Amino acid sequence: MNHGEIALRSAQAAPVTVLGHRIKRIPTAGKIHAGIQILTPDAAKHRDIVAIYEQGVAQNISFQKISHRILKQFPQIKKPLIPKNVPWFTVRPEDFPNRDIPGQIMHLYGEDRGEGRRLYRFPVIFPTDIWQLIMPHELATWSANEKRYWSEYSADGRTRHCMMFAPAKVAAGSTRIIRTFGGRAKQLRPDNHGICDPECCPQFQARQCNLSGRFVFYVPGVQSIDAFELATNSIYAMSRAIERLEAVSCLRGGKIGGYLDSNRSTFYITKMLREVSRIGDDGRPVKTAHWIIELQASIDVAMLLTNQCDGEALRLTDPSGTLLNGTGPVELEPANVAGDEPGELPDSAARIAAGDDGGATVQNSGAPNAGAGEGSLEPTDLGEMWVLLGEMGIVRSDFESYAAKKWGSGWRINPRGRARVYDELKRHTSHPEGLKDQIETVIGLV
Repeated sequence: MNHGEIALRSAQAAPVTVLGHRIKRIPTAGKIHAGIQILTPDAAKHRDIVAIYEQGVAQNISFQKISHRILKQFPQIKKPLIPKNVPWFTVRPEDFPNRDIPGQIMHLYGEDRGEGRRLYRFPVIFPTDIWQLIMPHELATWSANEKRYWSEYSADGRTRHCMMFAPAKVAAGSTRIIRTFGGRAKQLRPDNHGICDPECCPQFQARQCNLSGRFVFYVPGVQSIDAFELATNSIYAMSRAIERLEAVSCLRGGKIGGYLDSNRSTFYITKMLREVSRIGDDGRPVKTAHWIIELQASIDVAMLLTNQCDGEALRLTDPSGTLLNGTGPVELEPANVAGDEPGELPDSAARIAAGDDGGATVQNSGAPNAGAGEGSLEPTDLGEMWVLLGEMGIVRSDFESYAAKKWGSGWRINPRGRARVYDELKRHTSHPEGLKDQIETVIGLV
């Protein structure tokens, strides 16, 4: 969808603004680096270059600035520094707007394992439940000063395009460059018809185009309103992280962000030495050892599932296991809801007990005082959800697609599933824009 072709999806949709229709991103203001850079063999032969390098490392300045210092005095050295993979992370004041943050991180989580105080492992909290926002990535080719080509999927998520910045436009009859609004314009790369095909891409085959990604997170105990980021180009690190994020999301009912349990457990980012397979120049597989970024979480899975169940006030008894298919009796706890007389069911629970539950037959096996506690999950019919969706200005079909991806297609026929989805809606009634952003990201509208 082009910026000039925005269509309101419903009469109650959020107003469209000049800056309000961009791709959602989490703001960051600080970078943690996964490795270091060392002198190339040619540069290491010069004592003066070695002195410049050691002085820059001692001053804790960026390797890019060290490289500039070397090239300024020794222009004949084409490439003074090369990356080196090490078991620790690099944190420098120059990479943060607030120069005190690296000191906070090292004070809280730095360790001395015989090579000085280093950052080997640190906790992280993710700000959203959508892993694509936690770990944005793309195939990209970089020139000396900017990104030259990059991959980008079509709106339907089926075609991967090769993009580039559009050339500057010149006003007719003059040499004046036309100003653009909202940043540089982008376009499909013309020489490959805008199709990203790594096997046919000369930049990818020449190792100039690579997978480029980053983790976006907060660090507990470090005071910052903006998130931090950790860049990586390892497909192994990102693939393993996705597996862990999806596993935790499944265990927590779709949640990834925040603390993982009542004990304030978090994810940890560290490095592990692993053998990585790659195809050599002769076409044969080669295994080499690399320090790979790893996402860990020291949690008790059984306790995590128990806490999730204990957080639901609605108690269900299902000795035969048939409730997983949306059938079987439902036992409701005594109600303490304002306005309900003893012996009465709340409206939605009464409808379920009567069998009017949107397709699933549920029986009330409790005594007259059956209901749901205040603020708890209350079984509801689908009609209430659709009414609430209309009040929030959310398109029903979009929400159904979002719910199927987040909770599975069986949420409709399971009373607990409907109750959980309805509770999620009620949590966003005061701020529906947040839910709309999640829906758009999950089903690919953005």
